[in-house]
Amino acid sequence: MNTKKSDFEQFSELFPEVELPITLGEDTHLTFSRNNKPFNMAAIKEFIEPLEDEIFDDTTEAIPCFKLPGTKDFYALVYWKASLMNYQYSLVTFDKWGELIDKKTIAGTFSDGFQLTQSVATINEKWQIYVASGQSDADDENYEAASSSVQRMILLPDGQIKIQD
Repeated sequence: MNTKKSDFEQFSELFPEVELPITLGEDTHLTFSRNNKPFNMAAIKEFIEPLEDEIFDDTTEAIPCFKLPGTKDFYALVYWKASLMNYQYSLVTFDKWGELIDKKTIAGTFSDGFQLTQSVATINEKWQIYVASGQSDADDENYEAASSSVQRMILLPDGQIKIQD
């Protein structure tokens, strides 16, 4: 058997299949952290770090969250990554051999020191993803409703993640 495929299959087993719909909020990663086996450093280096814009260090962590049900020709996996002032849930799709198809950040919290942006995502049974985002001043608890937005995405049968108008 192909070693990369074997390694990828072991990696994908870290993601339990979930029942949809599911909502990802600010603290949802705590449930996954308690219930799922963590990534080892080899899995992070081989499968997660190449997807990210930054190198993992002592201030960065990642947690396997779940696998979407019903995919036949690909894997749809969600993981949570935390780094300084940046916490993200990413939906990433791979073919059966572990080759990347697509990746999108679907929820999380980000601060640039001035603005705090928070996003919550719900994935329904039809693989539609609804992302609600809002912003507030980083040093202020006041949420600005006018700054909120909703984005729709859909996971297609070929593993592509398409943003819908």
